Amino acid sequence: MTAVTALAWLMFAVWMFLLLCRGHFWRAGVRDDDILPPPPGGWPAVTAVIPARDEADMIGATLASLFVQDYKGSLQIIVVDDQSSDGTSDIARRAAAGAGATDRLLVLPGAPLPEGWTGKLWAVNQGIEKASRSDSPPTFIWLSDADITYAPDTLSSLVARAEAGDLVLTSLMARLRCDSLAERWLIPAFIFFFQMLYPFARVNDPRSRMAGAAGGCMLVRREALDKAGGIASIRAALIDDCALGARLKQHGAIWLGLTNRALSARPYPRFTDIARMVSRSAYAQLHYSPWLLAGTVIGLAFVYLGPPLLACVAHDDAAFPALLAWALMSSMFVPILRFYRLSPLRAPALPLIALAYLAFTLHSAYQHAAGRGGMWKGRAQALPREGS
Repeated sequence: MTAVTALAWLMFAVWMFLLLCRGHFWRAGVRDDDILPPPPGGWPAVTAVIPARDEADMIGATLASLFVQDYKGSLQIIVVDDQSSDGTSDIARRAAAGAGATDRLLVLPGAPLPEGWTGKLWAVNQGIEKASRSDSPPTFIWLSDADITYAPDTLSSLVARAEAGDLVLTSLMARLRCDSLAERWLIPAFIFFFQMLYPFARVNDPRSRMAGAAGGCMLVRREALDKAGGIASIRAALIDDCALGARLKQHGAIWLGLTNRALSARPYPRFTDIARMVSRSAYAQLHYSPWLLAGTVIGLAFVYLGPPLLACVAHDDAAFPALLAWALMSSMFVPILRFYRLSPLRAPALPLIALAYLAFTLHSAYQHAAGRGGMWKGRAQALPREGS
């Protein structure tokens, strides 16, 4: 056996390991409609907190979907206007007035961003503090991004699942837009890679240390959040959802799943739009470590690019295991393509898609080195590592 052939078999072994030993993440089978929990004996009070910075195009639809929730308990909504300049607050108030729900909405002007906080978490923290200081503090805080629209039964199903499982965090991976050419090619892979990093079955297993969440839609038990140190305990986190999941899993069970109930309306019409979205936090995922970045580059090149390259150019026994690895990789990509209603014929292109994400990660590191890490709505939010 030549060294190249051994390398090809090693690539195949890596994909067999991912197939069998990574929580079956590739099945995309952990969803909020798999086993519906029974309704609870009572419906506890919920306050939705929505951080919004220049979200005039999005906030109206998000609020409209919240006002028509079929939830039988109390649902109050706080929009924290994070120094917007586009009339976000006015749009939010008009949406409430149009729905006859002005008594259920509070638009809270955000205070200036203090040092050591990311903008989103500072806004979220203000909203939670406002809800907690009310005469009747809610049992749950529903953290939602300003670009998510919800089916009418979303909150009812979230609370039912949280109460049935005594969960401290219940999170839905909102279905991202998949309409433009760039979205159809790159968005399913974004979810595929996220599930590979944070296999949902392991996240949801109380015996596993794996923790994660999806920041677009998170139902948090308020008392558990207080015990975990509140939002202040993760105030500098760029990947704030997974940081919150890790904090809260120390205090109880958490759950994360795919959904068709929560839909992201934020468009990514061009490949550069998705590049900016990924670059904002990719280097933070690597803890701003050049060594982890180098390892990631080598690992992605080996795992994703190696099989098709050897399958196409090898002239000895290496082509067969390389082709097997490529086929296995492609078949594992099919379930998330089907979830997004895309043809499985796209699956063999996963190595090229991975190459694009590798470029986004390198660009993220470059942006951090240039002092523009975590750029969002005019703010560079990535902070240097402690001790760097």
